[in-house]
Amino acid sequence: MQVIEHEGQIISIIHRDEDWKEGLDFITPDDLFVQVGTWWYDKGRVLARHIHKDYDRSARRTQESVYVKRGSMKVTLYTETREPLQEYILNVGDLAVFAYGGHGYEILEDGTQIIESKNGPFIDVDTDKVKF
Repeated sequence: MQVIEHEGQIISIIHRDEDWKEGLDFITPDDLFVQVGTWWYDKGRVLARHIHKDYDRSARRTQESVYVKRGSMKVTLYTETREPLQEYILNVGDLAVFAYGGHGYEILEDGTQIIESKNGPFIDVDTDKVKF
């Protein structure tokens, strides 16, 4: 797993296919406004039934995680001031979490399939994003 930071803020966490650990493994810090973890259990494991309670949380921005199901893509990271920071490639089985800063994507193969997850609710593009 690789954590990319800039000026003390997490810009991206890269969880490669080979980074999986058995059991429950949260790859984001508990205090980060986006939470991402992995599960790796054997057949027969029963997870406790549960309901998530209402609890007021403060999230000042929408951020996302992406998982590559098929194909590959290039990720370009940017600082909060929109300066290029770093590039990397995500391949099948790789996951990236984005917290602060900016990011852009380039699909590298035909038929690439990505799962994106982000906090909501979704308002609209103009409220949520600044494109540059």
